[in-house]
Amino acid sequence: MSERGILWRIVAGQILLLVLFLGTVEVVVQKGIVGRLYLSAPTQVVQELVKLLQQSETFRNLYVTLLEFTLGFGLSVVLGFGIGLFLVLVSRAEQFFNPFLSALMAIPKVTIVPLLTLWLGIGLVHKVAVVFLFCIFPIIYNTVAGIKQTSENYLKVARVFEATSYQTVTKVILPSAVPSIFAGLRVSAGSGLIGALFGEMLASKEGLGNMLVQSTSLYDTARVFALITVVTVVSILIIAFINLLEKKVFLRWKSS
Repeated sequence: MSERGILWRIVAGQILLLVLFLGTVEVVVQKGIVGRLYLSAPTQVVQELVKLLQQSETFRNLYVTLLEFTLGFGLSVVLGFGIGLFLVLVSRAEQFFNPFLSALMAIPKVTIVPLLTLWLGIGLVHKVAVVFLFCIFPIIYNTVAGIKQTSENYLKVARVFEATSYQTVTKVILPSAVPSIFAGLRVSAGSGLIGALFGEMLASKEGLGNMLVQSTSLYDTARVFALITVVTVVSILIIAFINLLEKKVFLRWKSS
């Protein structure tokens, strides 16, 4: 069987599994086996999703959440990449700073967020700080790991051709580290969006997290699942964009 035929079989199996799962949930809820307070039928979720997409409030709150995520994630990418580069390229820097970074990473994020609320209030800066906190460490450590994976043979060739430090970094080290760095970006993107929602659920007057809190307090299960669906789709699109950026830009740069 051709590769395309195998791929189509896998896709068909995935669709079938999803249909069976959703159909089972629909029957379980409609028959009253599980109460509507605890679980919502997929048809109800779709209806609620349509209502959400017809409301300007949904898009306004989506914009707020995406703004918080973009600023926090962007800041963590710049600083995380810079710190990772510094730790590897500067002699003994990793050995000196690693215990402090490990200690900071080990602190449970949920214990820091209330303090951030106290220090920064409940505005945009607070959510950006929360996203940054959720994103920074995977980027740092994946950057360090990626740079360390650079082949020693490549570095020897660079020295033979008398490459400058800048050329060695941009032409040898960073292209070798691209896959590991983007793996960290994908992990951070997912956790960063969760961080934005968590910050909004804890202390906010707007955003998708705030909409989730309101729906939960009203026991509107269908609306909660509809919002979860929106968040899931947004997360998938963000990660797909990162994958596209890696494939179309950075892997081409690496091969060149």
